[in-house]
Amino acid sequence: MNIYLKLTSLLLILFVFSSCENSISDEAFVFIPKGLVDIGSEDGLDSEKPVKRYSVNSFYLAAHPVMVSEFREFIDATNYVTEAEKYGDSGVFSFENKQWYLQEGAYWEYPAGQNKDKAIDNHPVTQVSWNDAIAYATWKGERLPTAIEWEHAARNGSNSRTKYPWGDNIKVNSQHKANVWQGEFPFINTNEDGFMMTSSVKQFPASPIGLYDMAGNVWEWTDSEYEEGNSKLMKTIKGGSFLCDPDFCHGYRVSARMGTTPDTSLMHTGFRTVKN
Repeated sequence: MNIYLKLTSLLLILFVFSSCENSISDEAFVFIPKGLVDIGSEDGLDSEKPVKRYSVNSFYLAAHPVMVSEFREFIDATNYVTEAEKYGDSGVFSFENKQWYLQEGAYWEYPAGQNKDKAIDNHPVTQVSWNDAIAYATWKGERLPTAIEWEHAARNGSNSRTKYPWGDNIKVNSQHKANVWQGEFPFINTNEDGFMMTSSVKQFPASPIGLYDMAGNVWEWTDSEYEEGNSKLMKTIKGGSFLCDPDFCHGYRVSARMGTTPDTSLMHTGFRTVKN
């Protein structure tokens, strides 16, 4: 091989490598650096105690939860049937009756039921079970984050110890930083942030590291088991939702976590993925 061909081959390799790097580093995914992170909070619920330190490798986390439009691409390409569709109903919160119930016909495209509004393309997809989220991630060649990775990212990859990814106040300069419940759940929602249910994935500002909706909007599935005195297999969800308020669950704190069975679908639960 002459020197010209060698240089051409080298340039081609460098171009391909650069293209791969750029495809991963685009705005769809945020690089989360490796580091040590203290998971949990001594001021939180029992499920958040005790605080434990972990070492986390670097990874790429989706900048926002999977949107309805993205999930529809998966459905159209694979003809996948979600568990909510198989069961015929799923969990919906009634603002009128102020309680959860099983709504017949509710699924990802009509998260509150087919007599309610259709899901909006740039909102997080909901009514997806953990099993559904795994199916989507596998199709994309990606995976779900672990609960430790998720919290490390919410702590901006630097073990920041603030209550929320951006600081300790839900409002900054009179502006709401996340889509959460205002008032007393489930009785009064003053709706100061303008959203009774989900909001678009970039409606509120990104965290310091560049992630959207790491607090509020929808709970997010992780690939970690949830263990809190319960013999039933449950998966950890993180991030809180539009139904969380400080006195009821305050689930949008960085350290907060809850557990849900893998086949459960709810109108306030979605997910985001990791690209290694």
